[in-house]
Amino acid sequence: MKVVIQRVSHASCTVEGTVTGAIEQGLLLLVGFDRQDTEAILPKMVRKCVQMRIFCDENGKMNRSVLDVHGKILSISQFTLYADCKSGNRPSFIEAAPADEARILYDKFNALLAEKIEVEKGIFGADMKIELLNDGPITIVLDSKEL
Repeated sequence: MKVVIQRVSHASCTVEGTVTGAIEQGLLLLVGFDRQDTEAILPKMVRKCVQMRIFCDENGKMNRSVLDVHGKILSISQFTLYADCKSGNRPSFIEAAPADEARILYDKFNALLAEKIEVEKGIFGADMKIELLNDGPITIVLDSKEL
């Protein structure tokens, strides 16, 4: 599982002209799953996302989590995080989890997040337009294989 975490001042997801999710201060999460991922990794990834101290305290130090600043999360499914670009110019996505499996993991990941923080979402598998103002910029990649 990979999650690209972006600290944002605001972010939104639009599908076919309709906003499906929008947040002010918080985190935009781009979430992808590979063929070996199981539900077992989800609690650890959720904990990392909501407890990561990447918001500034009163001294300007990154010492607060999204929970500490009462932020929100916009979660977007992103199978392209598993693009294999080793050969040729067209990425292969063979390592990405099949859509049916990824949808189940994505829904469970979001449900676990929602137990801790307010979560807005995109639409799994849709052509989404994501708008954001990256704050910092702060962008961090979490890979479950590295935890």
